Amino acid sequence: MQINTAESGPVISKHIFGHFAEHLGRCIYDGLWVGPESPVPNVRGWRSDLVEALRAIKIPNLRWPGGCFADDYFWRDGIGPTEQRPRRVNAHWGGVLDDNAVGTHEFLDLCEQLECEPYIAANVGSGSPREMREWVEYVNAAAGTLADERAANGRKEPWKVTLWGVGNENWGCGGHMRPDYYADEYRRYATYVQDHPDATVQRMACGPNEDDYSWTEVMMRQCAAPLYGFQPMDGLSLHYYTLPGGWDNKAPARPFDQAGWNEVMALGWRMDELVIKHSAIMDRHDPDKKVALVVDEWGAWYREEKGTHPRFLFQQQTVRDAVLAAINLNIFIDHCERLRFANLAQVVNVLQAIALTEPAGGRLVLTPTWDVFALYAVHQEAMRLPITIETAQLAHVEKSFPQVSATASLAENGQINVTLANTDSVHEVEISMALQGATSKTVQARVIASPELTACNTFDQPRTITTTDLAGVTLSGDQVTLTLSAASVVSLNLS
Repeated sequence: MQINTAESGPVISKHIFGHFAEHLGRCIYDGLWVGPESPVPNVRGWRSDLVEALRAIKIPNLRWPGGCFADDYFWRDGIGPTEQRPRRVNAHWGGVLDDNAVGTHEFLDLCEQLECEPYIAANVGSGSPREMREWVEYVNAAAGTLADERAANGRKEPWKVTLWGVGNENWGCGGHMRPDYYADEYRRYATYVQDHPDATVQRMACGPNEDDYSWTEVMMRQCAAPLYGFQPMDGLSLHYYTLPGGWDNKAPARPFDQAGWNEVMALGWRMDELVIKHSAIMDRHDPDKKVALVVDEWGAWYREEKGTHPRFLFQQQTVRDAVLAAINLNIFIDHCERLRFANLAQVVNVLQAIALTEPAGGRLVLTPTWDVFALYAVHQEAMRLPITIETAQLAHVEKSFPQVSATASLAENGQINVTLANTDSVHEVEISMALQGATSKTVQARVIASPELTACNTFDQPRTITTTDLAGVTLSGDQVTLTLSAASVVSLNLS
């Protein structure tokens, strides 16, 4: 492996490391939100230990309220006195009642507690351009009738939210639209989503599902170029989940065998192919890369755990998911010139969450994915360094994938940060690394590994899989050598 420390690279946007919280299962209610009267320690209803866990990994942005829920959500249901808010059936996720205790004010209070940027997905599927325009005005306007209403509801100063999604999965649960139809709808919505003082809106369009390259072609052709001096689209989303077994026969999070491990690795590496091909289409229409690729839903999607609601999408995690997270983050960093936003699905209790909680406000446990985001926080706003690597190729069925995934960055303080993942669950790898243009005198080496592949963190044993110091790293001039254990994620902080 060679890392060129002298060549300047692009800045790695912190927003690549974003997260996602939907009104789904126990993500919001009985997850992040316990309510202000709960005996669980909280600040204005938001669970304190979970807020602390997210702050620890420097969460840069949080997407809300969906997901499929977004295109069936009317923002006015979630403002005003809590006891007067309507109760609605969550038609997408289990048919449960949502009492709208968490609305605009509550969510934006959470983002202030997290010190992260809100990313709000507006309703296109069942909403209207006026509805979205008024929501943006309610949130961002300094004066006017909607600003007065916001003040009457307890918030005088505007929040100045800049990240707005114009619908979600409008090819599917957001309206089953055709790309040309959605492109026209998008242009109409984008026209009425107005900027306000110190709140220049970035409009994120619904992009393709996985490999629907025709959707990307239509959106870039019809929405990427300025319209009479107005830039309608700042980002185009892409959704891709790692689904072992496929949609109709999802595999469980555990147990799994060697083939099950390799299937997840191969499917995880498919993200690289999708990003490359969608980016190539975007490059033809937008060579200056003004429109960001936004992977605002990604992660592992397994069969729900036994005994849990099938529409709540609660699943456990193993070291396999740590390696999967590292693969995806390395891919995002490798393409950070175009790919500037991403959101892991989801924060807590749903899909590849960074934490799980017991029902009714019980104990909290961090997952291996949390540890990955903690190690990768050093890459936020750092300069990506060119890296070349010679590694073996592994395979699942006819899909090959590299044994080692790696990325490197240079921080403002001169520290070189390298992150690596070994996708081989059986064999360790000897790493020989050359730092071209630099030498290192000290290294902090950390590793995420597991005593067994199918082990997981539980409420009784919360740190079965955790980050520990890695011994045996050798420095000699510009050379670094180490052993990457099987099924592991490693970070090196070189000074």
